[in-house]
Amino acid sequence: MEISILSASGPEAPLLEEYTVDGCVDCKGCPVPRANSGGWRSASFIIGVEIADRFAYFGIESNLITYLTGPLGQSTSAAAEQVNAWSGTAMLLPLFGAFIADSFLGRYRTTILASLLYILGLSLLTFTATLPSGCQNADKTTSCSSHFQVIVFFFSLFLVALGQGGQKPCVQAFGADQFDTRDPQELKAKSSFFNWWYFSLCIAMFITHWILNSIQDNLSWVFGFGIPCVIMVVALVVFLGGTPTYRFSVKGDKKNPFVRIGQVFILAAKNWSKPSSAIAVEEETHGTLPSESSKQFKFLNKALLASDGAKERGKVCVRQVEEAKAVLRLVPIWAASLVYAVVFAQSSTFFVKQGATMDRSITAEFKISSASLQSFASLASIFFIPIYDRIFVPLARGFTGKPAGITMLQRIGIGMLLSAISMAIAAIVEMQRLKTAQEYGLVDKPTATVPMSAWWLVPSYVLFGLSDVFTMVGFQEFFYDQFPNELRSVGLALYLSIFGVGSFLSSFLISAIENATDGNGRDSWFSDNLNRAHLDYFYWLLAALRVIQLALYLYFTKSYIYNRGSTM
Repeated sequence: MEISILSASGPEAPLLEEYTVDGCVDCKGCPVPRANSGGWRSASFIIGVEIADRFAYFGIESNLITYLTGPLGQSTSAAAEQVNAWSGTAMLLPLFGAFIADSFLGRYRTTILASLLYILGLSLLTFTATLPSGCQNADKTTSCSSHFQVIVFFFSLFLVALGQGGQKPCVQAFGADQFDTRDPQELKAKSSFFNWWYFSLCIAMFITHWILNSIQDNLSWVFGFGIPCVIMVVALVVFLGGTPTYRFSVKGDKKNPFVRIGQVFILAAKNWSKPSSAIAVEEETHGTLPSESSKQFKFLNKALLASDGAKERGKVCVRQVEEAKAVLRLVPIWAASLVYAVVFAQSSTFFVKQGATMDRSITAEFKISSASLQSFASLASIFFIPIYDRIFVPLARGFTGKPAGITMLQRIGIGMLLSAISMAIAAIVEMQRLKTAQEYGLVDKPTATVPMSAWWLVPSYVLFGLSDVFTMVGFQEFFYDQFPNELRSVGLALYLSIFGVGSFLSSFLISAIENATDGNGRDSWFSDNLNRAHLDYFYWLLAALRVIQLALYLYFTKSYIYNRGSTM
């Protein structure tokens, strides 16, 4: 559907203030009045779906290993492998969901379909929790569950991952679509949207860690899986209720965006042997590339040449070449961010194991859970995001004149630096913990509590949270903004894939270090007895990798060219 709504001049010009000018329509395909559509009015409906998604996802992921080793009776190592495989898959599936959305169904329809799959998966998970475990042996030498229960459980688990894969990139992209970037006020609101989006996710994660996990551990797994299912149903109803207010993007080219961009690479390959001087002749007739863009990835400029003598390229192909270059420019940034994802995976694993060996007493009667320490990262994000959005951005905007205060790449880089500092602090704290264990003769007593407060871990968690405010939100805005309009779901899926690949890389790195440091009478860096392990070495290694990665990132950002019309 293609609709030409308004022009910047002529008799329709006075309507520019009343209607959006970014080519959006309502659910009936009509031009949308700015006053009754889009903006925060529509984004509020959409954010509700994402909050429900994160509540459900982290309600499963954060405590999955407990369910696998408990009701399903799996060993710790087998359960850990299953958790890694599921979380990695869940973060890579958004690439598939985004492809379906941007090529066929659109973000709105894909969100609805994915939500239904999500609800079905959660319903089946709840059903499996109602089945009797059948475990008869206290030592769990045999499986505590039937084959039917295991099959249904994992089918439903990966159904949830598939639903999350379709919903996650589409919901956020659709939410950002509600802001007209050609309107100065909505442009500023769009930058704030990503901040408050992540703020909402942190609230959901905080509630999950403190309430839902407690229900699962102390009350019932049926309620633990059933509550997220009910919340997802309510969120879908709310999302559908906001339909009359939504703005829908209109495709400017009916050709599949993947085919359109892929054609550039194919034509460039076909014309590889042709002289570059021929491009200038073609540009004189059909239009030119921006001067900065034309100097980068010059081999793609040859797609402007007609390989068969026909002149079917024209200005449209100039835009296609720009889109192809925009996608290609993101690859080095994506690759330079993988180490961030590797380190990100450690806060819910080794940090938790560290905390379990330390003094976690709040009072003489109450001891905080080591897993609950993760909530300090969420609390730091919840506290700092309003400061960033309401204080930092306006101050920075006054100096730089940029709508977001600083560029997206600068924001990501600051977060990466904070993350490297957090790993260095974690290494120092672990060195002190090992020293304390040795001083008190606890080296060979892995179950004994080391007389060192677990609050020493809080600074690292807080820096993790601050880092996420810069880097995670920066990633979301960057990969949305820099992808072609019709591929923005794919852009957000690509950001999520950083953490999917990072999860698998983390497992590979840990396995390689385990094999290299174990044996010959030595304790590995990841010994079950943490008092003989060397997590401090691992943290220093990650901190060093972070510094190297940050240097590569800065190198790539120096030559990065933002898309024309980007919010920066």
